[in-house]
Amino acid sequence: MIYGAHIGIADGLAESVRELKAIGGDALQIFSKSPQMWAGPPIALEAAVRFRDAVRDEGVRATAVHHGYLINLASPKRATLTRSRRAFLDEIRRAELLEVDGLIFHPGAHLGAGVDQGLATIAESLRGALEAVPEGRVRLLLENAAGQGTALCATPEELQRVLAGVAAPGRLGVTLDTCHLFAQGFDLRTDEGYGGLIDRLASTIGIETVRAFHLNDAKADLGSHLDRHENIGKGEIGDAGFRRLVNDPRWALTPGYLETPLDDGGYARYAEDLNRLRSLEAASAPPPKTDSRRRRARATSATVK
Repeated sequence: MIYGAHIGIADGLAESVRELKAIGGDALQIFSKSPQMWAGPPIALEAAVRFRDAVRDEGVRATAVHHGYLINLASPKRATLTRSRRAFLDEIRRAELLEVDGLIFHPGAHLGAGVDQGLATIAESLRGALEAVPEGRVRLLLENAAGQGTALCATPEELQRVLAGVAAPGRLGVTLDTCHLFAQGFDLRTDEGYGGLIDRLASTIGIETVRAFHLNDAKADLGSHLDRHENIGKGEIGDAGFRRLVNDPRWALTPGYLETPLDDGGYARYAEDLNRLRSLEAASAPPPKTDSRRRRARATSATVK
């Protein structure tokens, strides 16, 4: 697996690349604007070029933008849906300018309209977005939900229904959040539970559709449907669950982005989590040296949900 983390952009887009490398990461996830805003200031071409150059020069192997929290591509409320679709299209164009590999997004919540209508609305939203950016290179990655409330796509079957409704395999994929999987009831700690997940993926979306992971331990119990992230090995998934994941050859070239809790030490906790993941590999090589800097995490680097 290609390990990395979600890094804030308060010091600049290009600086996020250097922050990642300072903790020994090779896969970078960012917000391209504040996640609590419908729209953000345009990305200056010069800033985008500096970011792309930094990614190349620093040897970052995978990149992604995570979309903002306000967007709901399944909303039954026409005004909210229209605004969400407009904001999502803006997210795509920002990601295209940055030339990242993927745009990771929460599919949405049906808010009482029902699963069938919600999934159909997400598919319609995605078809419209792809038509608006016909030559796009950024892959749109649906993130699995924890199953809380009316949030959709907590199961491989619901993810597959959306993918089938869009029928654009070259432009879509899936990001699996380990905390969300565990909260939904997939027990990554046992051979039976992990094998069951692999079987479900293979029979629905297909293993090849999984293009990224969010690597988060879970504070809450198995099947809780609670999205509560914990540092690697400190939660209910524990070393046993992550050991299976990082040693699975199917994910050898798949990026895994940390979204684990930070504290006053800033990204030092990310460095600890990355080292712990590497220590779980069957034939662990010495972890890369990390920069001695311990920068305080900015507001934009808050744990992604």
